[in-house]
Amino acid sequence: MESPAIAVDLAAIREAHARIMGHVERTPVMTCRALDAAAGARLHFKCDNFQEVGAFKARGAANAVFSLTDAEAARGVVTHSSGNHGAALAWAATRRGIPAWIVMPENAAAIKQANVKGFGGQVRLCAPNVAAREAACAAVQAETGATLVHPYNDWRVIAGQGTAALELLADVPDLDAVITPVGGGGLLSGTAIAARSLRPGIRVYGAEPKGADDAQRSLAAGRIIPQTAPKTIADGLLTSLGERTFAVISRAVDGIGTATEEGIVGAMRLTWEKMRIVVEASSSVPLACLLERTIDVSGLRVGIIISGGNVDLDRLPWQR
Repeated sequence: MESPAIAVDLAAIREAHARIMGHVERTPVMTCRALDAAAGARLHFKCDNFQEVGAFKARGAANAVFSLTDAEAARGVVTHSSGNHGAALAWAATRRGIPAWIVMPENAAAIKQANVKGFGGQVRLCAPNVAAREAACAAVQAETGATLVHPYNDWRVIAGQGTAALELLADVPDLDAVITPVGGGGLLSGTAIAARSLRPGIRVYGAEPKGADDAQRSLAAGRIIPQTAPKTIADGLLTSLGERTFAVISRAVDGIGTATEEGIVGAMRLTWEKMRIVVEASSSVPLACLLERTIDVSGLRVGIIISGGNVDLDRLPWQR
């Protein structure tokens, strides 16, 4: 299947940034000498775990919601998500004063359902499979006329996610490389477009668990290899790439590193201890790849986007 044309450029990301800046936080870039020493590089962490919803997903959701015409907005938005995107879309819809329906698998954690409801979303439960999610979304659309906002395979979402890299490179313009986690690929796609447009020679990498390495395999094969049976603590990185995100990643990303489960937990704990900030397992995969040397950035200035900090404090991975 032919890859779709890429419908997002730097101008679109700049427009998204202007659109959402009254709603999302301009998060800080932090450094840590101890992590520099461990990684053998100078690391600059863009801390989107400090967003109100606890994740970068606020950016894409806000751009999608505030891109709607008044007529479209009045009918609301719908998505399927078991985590951060659903909460972010509910949050953005509430800020615009419109309804949001979030289709979630019936086995979604109670705390995640409560999070979506806390931001004003209306939860619709379905069987835990792709067909059921899509059918439930279609039913909501038929019933309400709501606009579907896909978690990552949506150009409005991709443009919004690219605003994190826009800010990062404004604060640290001489980066040699930038790394993001990759699940569905929205953050990595937006980052690649923004970074390569602003600094053409920059290296762009994705990072994923070895137990969910479909992006690495897809990039090597030149086609999407669907995620089938992922096994990882990084529960934000379980999805397969979409045709739009793959189109960007296959053209603009230098490589995908993978990390072991032990490496992810170790990187997560090290960040908590040395930077004294709360990051989730999915956010820790880029650092884990550097510590396990599956991405080579020795001696370089490296930007890492910390994608989120939504953690169940009663189930930390290093607790017995």
